[in-house]
Amino acid sequence: MAGAGSSAANGGGTQGAAISGAIDRDSPVPYYHQLKELLRDEILSGRWPVGVRIPSEPELCRVLDVSRTVVRQAIGDLGHAGLLRRRKGLGTFVAEPKIHERLVQSLTGFHDDMLAQGRVPKTRVLDQRVAPAPKVVARVLGLPEGTPVVMIERLRSVDDEPIVIVTTYLPQILVPGLEAIDFTDRSLYQTLATRYGIEIERGRRLLESIAATAGDAELLDIKPGAPLLFIRSFAFLPDGQAIEYYEARHRGDRTLLEVDLVRQPTS
Repeated sequence: MAGAGSSAANGGGTQGAAISGAIDRDSPVPYYHQLKELLRDEILSGRWPVGVRIPSEPELCRVLDVSRTVVRQAIGDLGHAGLLRRRKGLGTFVAEPKIHERLVQSLTGFHDDMLAQGRVPKTRVLDQRVAPAPKVVARVLGLPEGTPVVMIERLRSVDDEPIVIVTTYLPQILVPGLEAIDFTDRSLYQTLATRYGIEIERGRRLLESIAATAGDAELLDIKPGAPLLFIRSFAFLPDGQAIEYYEARHRGDRTLLEVDLVRQPTS
């Protein structure tokens, strides 16, 4: 059996990645799955830090004595999981950890989520004005179609990397003057609480996968057609009145959404 521990081929990015494990020929576990776990362990253990270039496909084939198909499947799976990222002409690198957002149990905004993780959130306001509520927005907010709403469209970045485009709607009658507030470096939820005395009690979020349009791709610095996580969010006051509706288009390659599940007691 071929040995392990050979260093990665030179060229591009941080060097020094070497695989420390080996394929167990006597195991019933498929080779590609064993390789995937070997690579995952190198990454999660920190032996392969963020930005390091991993051994090339031919190198992994030679060192571990496996086929190119096995290597490509293992690397492909870890790429889909967000642990590895291919760079055309340069190789495959350990990816930056995905941006982590919570969906339930802690109803917070993007700005507050990122600050809590020690990250630096930045906002570029793309559009902000009072506008007539479109039919879908009016229905969600329980308003007659055309009722004035404050619409805010923002490009949100983390550590200078664009992550999500968010379009938010709130009933203008409940937040007069909100359209004039600068949200470049301000939390919307904190503003609602401190300026308007509005405390959101609960929310609901729906997720689906969509493809990036050319416009989204340009703003998010990705390719058109790349996968996005599309979230529709509804926020409610203690009396049940809808206060906010937003649509967010997150980069699928850079976002990890955490969902907490609570088991209800049985009778």
